[in-house]
Amino acid sequence: MEPVKIGIIGGSGLYEMAELRDRSEVAVETPFGPPSERLVLGTISGRRVAFLARHGRGHRLLPSELNFRANIYAMKKLGVERIISASAVGSLKQELAPLDIVLPDQFVDRTRGRISTFFGNGLAAHVGFADPICPDLLDRAYRAASGTGVRAVKGGTYLCMEGPAFSTRAESNLYRQWGMDVIGMTNLQEAKLAREAEICYATLALVTDYDCWHDSHESVTVEMIIANLMQNSRNAQAVILRLVEELPATRDCSCARALEHALITDRNSIPAQTREKLDLLVAKYLG
Repeated sequence: MEPVKIGIIGGSGLYEMAELRDRSEVAVETPFGPPSERLVLGTISGRRVAFLARHGRGHRLLPSELNFRANIYAMKKLGVERIISASAVGSLKQELAPLDIVLPDQFVDRTRGRISTFFGNGLAAHVGFADPICPDLLDRAYRAASGTGVRAVKGGTYLCMEGPAFSTRAESNLYRQWGMDVIGMTNLQEAKLAREAEICYATLALVTDYDCWHDSHESVTVEMIIANLMQNSRNAQAVILRLVEELPATRDCSCARALEHALITDRNSIPAQTREKLDLLVAKYLG
C-alpha cells in the first residue's frame, strides 16, 4: 500500500470529509487493539490522506473510552507524518466566541488515568513535550484558516478534562483564573502519542459555545449547539482543504526526531516482546 503522509482526525460534528475522492476503507490492526473506526483513505487536491472519525461512526465512543494508542499507531502504520486534528471546544474567554477556530500551542491535563504513552513494559522513553504542537504545522494551519475568511486565533492553552460531564461552574471559573483559553476532552493524549510516534500534530479547536462560566450559558439551547457544530464542521473542512493543498511534500522539524535521545533503557535490557511490539516506532534507533 502506498504510504499516506497526511492524517485527519475528526471530532464532534466532523465525522467525514465531503471533499475526499477515490475513497476506500481499511481496518488497521495495531498491537494496542482496534482504532475508533475503519480509516477512510482518499485524495484531496491530489494528496493522499487518511481520515479517522475519533468517536466512531454515529459518535459511539466517550472521550474516556477512546483507544488513543491504537488511533495514533494506525496513522503511523499507514505512513502518516502529519496529523491535523479537529475537535469541538468550549471557550473560557469572552474574546473567543462561538464559531472561532483556536489553534492552541499548549495543553493542561485534567484527565485521570488515561494511557498516553506507547512505552513501558521494559522500554522507557521520555520525549520532549514543552512545546506540544508542531510549530511549522501550527503556522501553516493558521495561514490556511486566515485564507478561508474564518476567524482564527493562533496560540492559547487547551485544558483537557476527563468528561463526559461538562465542568461545574466553580471548575470553569477556576480554569479561567488559571488563564486557560478553551476546554475539551480529547486532544492532549493525541498530541503526546503523536510526539512519541514522531508525527507532527496540530489542533483546530472549534468553539461551539462559552463554557458554563458565561452569563449567556442558561440561554444556550441544544439547537444552537447543533447549528454551531454544523457550521464549525464546514469551516474546519474548508481550512483542512486549504492546508492539505499547501503542505510541502517533506517536513523539516524536530517532530521527526522526537525519539532520537528519548530512549533511556539499555538496549540489551529491552524485552524481545516489547521491542517487537514497538518496532514500528523504535527500529531506526535500536538497529
